[in-house]
Amino acid sequence: MMSPTTSETGRRDLTSFPHVVIIGGGFAGVACARGLTNKDVRVTIVDKHNFHTFLPLLYQVATAGLEPADVAYPIRTIFGHADNIGFRHGRVRAVEQASNRVVLEDDSVITYDHLVVATGATAAFFDIPGASRYAMPLYSLADARRLRNRLLLALESADVGADSGSRALNFVVVGGGPTGVETSGAIADLIRTVIRRDGLRLDEELTRVLLVDLAPRLLTAFPESASAYAKKELESLGVEIQFARSVVEVEEHAIRFADGERLETAAVIWAAGVTSGKLAHAVQTTLGPGGRVRVTPDLRLVGSANVWAIGDAAAVPDEEKFCPQLAPVAIQSGRHCADQIVHAMNDEPTQAFHYRNKGIMATIGRHAAVAKLPRGGVIKGTAGWVAWLALHLWYLVGFRNKLRVMINWTWRYFDWPSGPRLIVADAETAE
Repeated sequence: MMSPTTSETGRRDLTSFPHVVIIGGGFAGVACARGLTNKDVRVTIVDKHNFHTFLPLLYQVATAGLEPADVAYPIRTIFGHADNIGFRHGRVRAVEQASNRVVLEDDSVITYDHLVVATGATAAFFDIPGASRYAMPLYSLADARRLRNRLLLALESADVGADSGSRALNFVVVGGGPTGVETSGAIADLIRTVIRRDGLRLDEELTRVLLVDLAPRLLTAFPESASAYAKKELESLGVEIQFARSVVEVEEHAIRFADGERLETAAVIWAAGVTSGKLAHAVQTTLGPGGRVRVTPDLRLVGSANVWAIGDAAAVPDEEKFCPQLAPVAIQSGRHCADQIVHAMNDEPTQAFHYRNKGIMATIGRHAAVAKLPRGGVIKGTAGWVAWLALHLWYLVGFRNKLRVMINWTWRYFDWPSGPRLIVADAETAE
């Protein structure tokens, strides 16, 4: 590769370097960019948000446990020290692979030598009527803020209506995976807190948190002992768990099940599955499982020499057919992709991606968690919770965020503080 010249300001002139465009500033996109930091390439990260979001903690923002700023960090700040990493705020409208161009919604064009699709995943509603319109997913910071508003407004309305007689207040979480388990436990904690600390007049007998799933148990990716423990802990928090429940429709203030029951709801939280976004359909005609982009073992788009896909957007081959859509997969595939792009630009052979399983975790309320270790062992209870805290603090971006979250969690362990239980007026219109 050509060596760059240095300007009078001391920064390198990178215009002659190959241009790598990364679409998406999530775990995978940031990991890929980090792998290309200070390499002989020019990198541009394109994202509709100017910040990286720590998705595993969105449920805590939604349930007023953390502030939005605690789980977000500006992308430009992450790479402020790297002169070869740039950022472009915008939405991608089209990818023109024949001409190596990315077209943004404002009609501006970015040309590339290599393109990395790291657009993550979004909620899968499985064509259930009303689900995409009325159910509330948790895949962005805006989602978390909207849900927090909905929860707090519902609780405030119930307090106002207490004088005229109590009525049922149902919060339904659809999906018994880690997001569903964590969110339902946090909502139950929130309800108990606003009654005890904020003096809201709610009838706990009529305020219900329901976790429903079509599966026969919670956390199906975990051993049965972990599922049983999670069920027991959630029930101790007051969460009602209903298995083999199929949702057939979501209304504005109700949910319908296949057995004919219609239940009035204050909110329906959707944690039933994910799919890739619209961009995946734009770059590949025949998609993989869950609408993910099909890639070769080295993470290149099938049939392409210079387009790559990583993280939740990609159907990454693995010994068990495909890698799970988890943050560790996104981070590892991002790093691997960066290395392979460098190999490809140097005309060196690329290598297949191999996922290093580091286990999976889920919290249950404020003091308990389950963790499945790589070799099948399970950690439960407070020990699992401590392991969960340590891992999430390790991967959280930014020292300030790490410190704030650690202080917040430590305080909450002993006694829930007044906390960020704020109804923010602009949350409903946030993008």
